[in-house]
Amino acid sequence: MIHNYTSEQFLKTDIASAWDFFSSAKNLARITPPEMAFKIHTQLDGKEVYEGMIIDYTVSPLLGIPLKWQTEICRVEKPHFFTDRQVKGPYSLWEHTHKFTEQDNGILMHDEVKYQLPFGFIGDIAHNFIVREKIKKIFKFREEILNRLFN
Repeated sequence: MIHNYTSEQFLKTDIASAWDFFSSAKNLARITPPEMAFKIHTQLDGKEVYEGMIIDYTVSPLLGIPLKWQTEICRVEKPHFFTDRQVKGPYSLWEHTHKFTEQDNGILMHDEVKYQLPFGFIGDIAHNFIVREKIKKIFKFREEILNRLFN
């Protein structure tokens, strides 16, 4: 089953600054919970995201077990949105769109994640008991860090 997760957050910054922060993959580690041991292995050289960019990293989402993950930036419309999708990793499907909309005194950041777990109904059971709450927790942590950085 394909699942969706969405979140929105207002940030007191301009769209150019938001784009600079979020389009730099190195900042992903700053907004990922430390217990996930997120580590980028790709040499980024300070590049902002571009279509076709491949990023390799490890992450430990459950029980401290490190998993290799590879994403591709598959769509970019600077400074309004970009989409990354999992090429290799623990999900059957993972597609994350980051959108930025200018508003008075800031921007509205909108995240939409479309994902599917492997193993059919067993994956759906894992989603109901573990994965859904883990994703919520990751985005809650992210919200708190971004509030500190921008608000």
